[in-house]
Amino acid sequence: MAMDPKRVKSDLVLILDFGSQYTHLITRRIRSLSVFSLCLNGTSSLQSITELNPSLVILSGGPHSVHTPDSPSFPDGFLQWAQSNSVPVLGICYGLQLLVNRLGGEVRVGNTQEYGRMEIHVENPSALYPSDKVGHNQVVWMSHGDEAVTLPSGFNVVARSQQGAVAAIENPSAKLYGLQYHPEVTHTPEGMETLKHFLFDVCGIAAEWKMEDVLEEEIRVINNTVGPKEHVICALSGGVDSTVAATIVHKAIGDRLHCVFVDNGLLRYKEQERVMETFEKDLHLPVVCVDAVDRFLTKLKGVTDPEVKRKIIGKEFICIFDDFAQELEKKLGTRPSYLVQGTLYPDVIESCPPPGSGRTHSHTIKSHHNVGGLPKDMKLKLIEPLKLLFKDEVRQLGRIMDVPEGFLKRHPFPGPGLAVRVLGDVTEGNALDILRQVDEIFIQSIKDAGLYDVIWQAFAVFLPVRSVGVQGDQRTHSHVVALRAVTSQDGMTADWYYFDHKFLNDVSTKICNEVVGVNRVVLDITSKPPSTIEWE
Repeated sequence: MAMDPKRVKSDLVLILDFGSQYTHLITRRIRSLSVFSLCLNGTSSLQSITELNPSLVILSGGPHSVHTPDSPSFPDGFLQWAQSNSVPVLGICYGLQLLVNRLGGEVRVGNTQEYGRMEIHVENPSALYPSDKVGHNQVVWMSHGDEAVTLPSGFNVVARSQQGAVAAIENPSAKLYGLQYHPEVTHTPEGMETLKHFLFDVCGIAAEWKMEDVLEEEIRVINNTVGPKEHVICALSGGVDSTVAATIVHKAIGDRLHCVFVDNGLLRYKEQERVMETFEKDLHLPVVCVDAVDRFLTKLKGVTDPEVKRKIIGKEFICIFDDFAQELEKKLGTRPSYLVQGTLYPDVIESCPPPGSGRTHSHTIKSHHNVGGLPKDMKLKLIEPLKLLFKDEVRQLGRIMDVPEGFLKRHPFPGPGLAVRVLGDVTEGNALDILRQVDEIFIQSIKDAGLYDVIWQAFAVFLPVRSVGVQGDQRTHSHVVALRAVTSQDGMTADWYYFDHKFLNDVSTKICNEVVGVNRVVLDITSKPPSTIEWE
């Protein structure tokens, strides 16, 4: 159960996803302009598209070629519906080629494939580019092998690449537009200006997407869903997402919310004490702490596969919540019906199948424990008030509800905790204790250097290798730990953080001097993609 997109008090821009790695960046960019946007599989039914009543539909890029017989496409009747309802359609990259192909134009393999930064020339007065852009060259990000060579009736070319390939097309009377490049990426410097102009000046969309309205709508949905005598359990992790989700539900139903914090033995250094104090003193949320360290670590003994770890942890959490619900039933005389989870939009996105894959389940990047690890026979119904929001939007909601700023700025912490930061068996030796100490030194050093709020997420990783070293004139054969710090907007893409060399030297020295069992520290300098943020 989450917010109903059809009731949001703003125009909706719907993105039909055809598998581009940038699709969700389009969603974020549009929301950053105070316009509500959602993503839907490009091969969704016509009804699922039309019932959302979008004010604009964007067809995303994708890795496919419109020539192949199994290439994904929007449903039959989509363009007729858009025309008869005056809904503009913008095709980006593959989306442009799909428009051309479906409307009777010709797309073929390009003579020169265009990838990376390219210069385009805006050559005709158009709706896509304001009049002062005519004759204007701009650098854009291309990523395509096919190109449109014959346009459907009514379309004009309004920009071309240096090689002469079609870069932008439009049929303003039919409200159909296409860009062969990606305006949503930072490599297209004027892309946001083009998107802004298109949304506001061409499509007449209003910038009315506000977190205050989201909060009001979430509370309405919760009150309409949860009966006046029904009770709700919330799993609090100590992270921003579950805390904001709990605060919303508490606002809606008051003392019929019962929070539980589970110590699964996979928490950071002194996490239980610190988090419980914040819940009680600052947030005034009623929380019961369940000690389930032995329960989790027993189940994880001998397990090294990160996917299996996630499934075990997800299942065990639900079993604990079921037990907690039974205990509450004895006290209250009625069994709680709902479980609150802080699932975010990126969690949902990363658990969805890529369009055109022919699969009903995605090629798993990772199962989010809130999405992929839930048992089919779970007795509690889910309330997920943040399911359509990105991390920065959740923080905005928290501010509106006066959640302390220090708490809102906490770096994300994965639901499976240190289980996905200890590579291998988490119960072997003292890996968890070593990792907690290393992580504490790293995070505290980042805070002391005034870098904590600049970095989106930072953490340490325990590697399943030993290294020969020299400590105190003695030969050692000790553990290797990795440090990772990234900058990001929402976790969908990320770059590693460039630390000052002195900072890295001081942190490495401190870790090797103070943590028994570590004699080598390495730094992760990989972006996402190609890697994920967590190591796993």
